[in-house]
Formats: sequence, structure tokens, C-alpha cells
Amino acid sequence: MALLEVCGVARSSWDWDWAPPGAEAGAGAVPRGPAHYGFAARRPELALPPGLQPAEFLRGLAGGSRGRADVRIQLLHGTTTLAFKFQHGVVVAVDSRASAGNYIDTLEANKVIEINPYLLGTMSGSAADCQHWERLLAKHCRLYALRNKERISVSAASKLLANMLGEYRGMGLSVGSMICGWDKKGPGLYYVDNNGTRLSGPMFSTGCGNTYAYGVLDSGYWPDLTVEEAYALARRAIAQATHRDAYSGGVVNMYHMKEDGWIKVERTDVSDLIHKYLEAKQ
Repeated sequence: MALLEVCGVARSSWDWDWAPPGAEAGAGAVPRGPAHYGFAARRPELALPPGLQPAEFLRGLAGGSRGRADVRIQLLHGTTTLAFKFQHGVVVAVDSRASAGNYIDTLEANKVIEINPYLLGTMSGSAADCQHWERLLAKHCRLYALRNKERISVSAASKLLANMLGEYRGMGLSVGSMICGWDKKGPGLYYVDNNGTRLSGPMFSTGCGNTYAYGVLDSGYWPDLTVEEAYALARRAIAQATHRDAYSGGVVNMYHMKEDGWIKVERTDVSDLIHKYLEAKQ
């Protein structure tokens, strides 16, 4: 509506074929077009985009009444994220390529959600699902801190996320997240997915490039790594995964979770890293 006004389109011409479901003609009918919505209305209604009603539109994408298996919209997504604990905290590294189906949408996606200064979450799966649920987790973590006068533990934060996602099991969510942080017990690392699965461990990798990342991590991971060795291992694992996985790429975003909170270590182009590793072999 605001865009139309800026463009100088007269209100009288806003006569599209859209209206909220159940809207009927008559004196008490909801006005057509986007001008009918108001936050102060007793029963606010949202206008629908031009075209068919959503129910009719989605019905045409299903081949029958058997439910979700018949829907012909398939969400294709890819990423590579990893995190591991070592003697100096937790290192988190992710790629930055976001895909939309078979298309590369952006190379600048940050797949690390900064929940609070002592908690980080990674994104793998649907970006919308991951962002929504981890931002909701950030809200609950803040409320916990206000009520209890202390920050939430990593274990409790991951359990909150697992419980929230478990309530929607089988409903089409796509989330594979790692929750890492530092609390009274030291560094913590948990894997949580859309089924409500919650696992604790020293090392995790998610996304379609995780098999390549695990290959590098398994060959070089030790709990007593130095800080620089940990950075080099995470950097190489993401770079090699992006080299082999078509749906991963962009840059390596790396974070280090310390006792006094997380820091962002670097943002390095994977192409530069691959050329550097190839030159080192020669």
C-alpha cells in the first residue's frame, strides 16, 4: 500500500481480485484491497496476495488426500556447519552459501545465530525455520536470565529448543542446529534437530557437506589442540567440504566460544583457501 502511494497509484484503482477468506459483499463486508487491515481492529484480517486462495492453490500441488507425501514442493537446501570442543573452548565454523532449489541465492548468509554473548546456534536446513526457532530460543534465554538473575546453561538452552521443535515433529520443519556455549560447567556443545533429537558430544557437523567435513575432522581432531591448530582444522574442514559439495560455498565464518564469551575469529573466502592448500601440495 505504501509503495503504491509513493508511485502515485490512485486508491480508486486498487481493485484486485483478493480478499480475506469468508469476505462477503454487503454493507458490513471487509473492504477489498490491502487497506482493510488494521492493528486496532477488533478482528484484524490479513489480505491475501493476488491470485487463487491459498487452500485452492495448495490443493492443486497435492496429488490426492494422502497428505504430505503427495505435495510436489520439495525444499532443496544445502550447507556445511561444524563445531567441536577442545581445551580452550568451542570452535564453530560454517560456510555462507544459501541455495533456493537449484539456484544459489546468496554467498553472504551468516549461518551462526548469536543467541547471547555466551550462546551460539548454527543453521542447517531451512533458513526460515532455523532463524525463527533460534530467535525464539534467544527470547526465552533472556527471560530466564531476568527471572533467575543468572544466565541459562547450555544444557537447558538446548533442551528448550528440543522441546519446542519436538512439539512440531512430523509437520515439515527442517532444522539441524548445534547449540554451543560456556556456563558454570565449562564449554558445552549439543546437536538439536526438528524431530526433537538432542545429543551431547565433543564434535558435530551438519548439512549435506558434513561427510566431507567429518573426514577432515576425524583425521586432525584432538581435545588438546592449541588455539591456532583448532582454527586451522575448522578452516580446512569447511573449505574442503565446500570444494566437494555443490550446495556449500562462499566464505568460512568462524567463531570461538571462550570462558568470557564468544568472539568472531575470521571470515575467509573458500576459493582462496583451496588455492592455498593446492599450492602447498606442489
